[in-house]
Amino acid sequence: GELKPENLVATALYSDMKMTGKFTTSNALLNQLQHNIQWGQKGNFVDVPTDCPQRDERLGWTGDAQAFARTAAFNMDVAAFFKKWMKDLAADQVKDGRVPFVIPNVLGENASASAGWADAATIIPWTMYMAYGDRRMLEDQYESMKSWVGFIEKTSMNDLWNTGFHFGDWLFYRPLDDNDGRAAVTDKYLIAQCFWAHSTQLMIDAARVLDKKEDVVHYTNMLKRVKDAFMREYSTTSGRLVSGTQTAYVLALQFDMFPENLRKQGAERLAQNIKDYGNHLTTGFLGTPYLCEVLTKFGYNDLAYTLLLQETYPSWLYPVKMGATTIWERWDGIKTDSTFQTPGMNSFNHYAYGAIGDWMYRTITGLAEASPGYKEIKIAPVPGGKLTQASAELTTPYGLAKSSWSIEEGIFKFDVIVPANTSAQVTLPKAAS
Repeated sequence: GELKPENLVATALYSDMKMTGKFTTSNALLNQLQHNIQWGQKGNFVDVPTDCPQRDERLGWTGDAQAFARTAAFNMDVAAFFKKWMKDLAADQVKDGRVPFVIPNVLGENASASAGWADAATIIPWTMYMAYGDRRMLEDQYESMKSWVGFIEKTSMNDLWNTGFHFGDWLFYRPLDDNDGRAAVTDKYLIAQCFWAHSTQLMIDAARVLDKKEDVVHYTNMLKRVKDAFMREYSTTSGRLVSGTQTAYVLALQFDMFPENLRKQGAERLAQNIKDYGNHLTTGFLGTPYLCEVLTKFGYNDLAYTLLLQETYPSWLYPVKMGATTIWERWDGIKTDSTFQTPGMNSFNHYAYGAIGDWMYRTITGLAEASPGYKEIKIAPVPGGKLTQASAELTTPYGLAKSSWSIEEGIFKFDVIVPANTSAQVTLPKAAS
């Protein structure tokens, strides 16, 4: 018979996760970006956090999941979802501690141990603990976490993790005819050293929560050695890194690889790099989640807003301007002439770059947990980017929290909801001045 559109029904299938977060602003493009972030999460969270719901993959890639976990926990209740998947990760973990690229592991035992991917073993349990305040996640995953960091320690030499295969800063900016070296290539072992430090810090934090005093001492000593080795191998005495990319400086600053006296210079170099690219980002899967967070932390909030609101490639809003309804795998999945960047590996529903959502919620509206599970809340909005209104609501374990502000005729209006049995520290914009 005749095939009629009105006789077809499309059903979106995803795990049963309640929507917990809402975020809106006065900027229509940002609102569409938020829609794309949430829609991409739905499309990929189907029992496992797949990288994409189409193509020849649909696999539980660990790098994508760890990058997006904190954003995911705002948008939806993912406590049970990740608790189950982390048990899958522990079950598929190789005996020597290696964590596979994908969970469930269908790629084989040797497809494992890539920095920033395997670190899902430590990053996600801690992220879920902070989001929901349930220490059982740390208890259940602690041996898995310990085993992964133990593998790095065993395979390192002179406190440097400079062996093995790593994906690196996946899908970073790289122009096709790159005669003047504009591609933002970051040394993969520099990245690995940063994530070793990050996972070690998370082991210290988890061991403190679980009262494992000997482990706290062990990992504290390890962390110092790892950071000292980083500075010897990858930085000059003035803080210039062997890779001068945005990702290199972002990771070094985010994970406190620099001693305090070199952090200001590192942030200056990061800001200058962004300006050298015409106020565009050049980061890939591992640098992007922390980019704006680092800029805000070191006093470059205006630059962070400039990046967020950049509409030309490469940027978060370029795909939005091109009609995207989910997050793309590549910054330029569709080029300005409407041709594909590549017809091969090119997904239009890949949620990793949607990790910017976390910065939007925590900075634009300033809504963040100050202690595990939002028992204590920090509300400190940082308006910018010519926004006149922004609002975030989050259903925490204690109830609804809200931070909403608007600017009308030069008057700042602020609406806050604090759940029962919690406390909040509320900081008005520019209150310190």
